[in-house]
Amino acid sequence: MTNSNPASPEAYEYLDGVALGERERLSAVRRYQLVDQPAEEAYVRVAFVAGAVFDTPVATVSLVEQDRVWLAGCVGLSGVREVGKEPGLCASVIQQDDVYVINNAAVDPRTLAHPLVRGELGLRFYAAAPIRTHDGHRLGTVNVIDNRPREASPRQLAALEHLAAMVADELELRLMVVRSAAAERRMRENVH
Repeated sequence: MTNSNPASPEAYEYLDGVALGERERLSAVRRYQLVDQPAEEAYVRVAFVAGAVFDTPVATVSLVEQDRVWLAGCVGLSGVREVGKEPGLCASVIQQDDVYVINNAAVDPRTLAHPLVRGELGLRFYAAAPIRTHDGHRLGTVNVIDNRPREASPRQLAALEHLAAMVADELELRLMVVRSAAAERRMRENVH
């Protein structure tokens, strides 16, 4: 079924209520078999480095699923592995290729009503770089969060982009291991 709303600049193809482009992106997220798995040290280290570069109390490596954001690596939010997708900051980041920065969420029109801003966390600063796969899908983010407003330097933002690229490289290595293990398992089954 096609959404042909003449007011929108594009018509999107939908299947079961999900845009086909989003369906492809979700398939890319799932091929790495990282969501709903125990935290992996590689992603926790990336989050740690991001937080250290920005000197923020919270940093995460996130994957944006259909209805939630899975934290593959996290520092500063103990016991949290997922958050809702809406009204998601990470979901906004994956709509673009550039680093997404909010210097003061208390006055930024994009975040005035956001629960992380109004709630207990008191988010004020947020910077995130999208994790882009080699085939062009934006899976999630490497992000940093602080409860005080601040400015980020161009060098810090570049570091965030490099960390996101490192996560993408790590995901490709993970995929090679997953596929190799599956091939070995099939080979063993065929021998018996």
